[in-house]
Amino acid sequence: MSSTRRAALLALVVCALALSIAVPLRTYLAQRAEMRDVNHQQEQLRADVQRLQDRQQQLGDPAQLEAEARRRLGYVRPGETPYIVHLPGDAAAQQQQQKPATKPAEQKAWYEKLWDSIAGNGS
Repeated sequence: MSSTRRAALLALVVCALALSIAVPLRTYLAQRAEMRDVNHQQEQLRADVQRLQDRQQQLGDPAQLEAEARRRLGYVRPGETPYIVHLPGDAAAQQQQQKPATKPAEQKAWYEKLWDSIAGNGS
């Protein structure tokens, strides 16, 4: 065999080895990245579960449950007189929360506007 043929055969063998290794290696690296993401998600879910279990234990206490009802729902015991103090800065914040969000005007395409004018919708 000539040296050119040997070099070509060697190059062919090296390319075949590189291709046979590249695909499984790429799959392996992709699976490792996916496993890392799944493990990270599991850690976050475990933290969420722990936080929710702690919250459940807190709400299992009648005193904590009563305090939560008083704070969030404004409950009072019979005979108590509830007072609500409105500070000047709070009024503007409450008005902004109570206002419904206004929708931006619809942008219609030219052909929709044309059809509306022909059909007489006029909007």
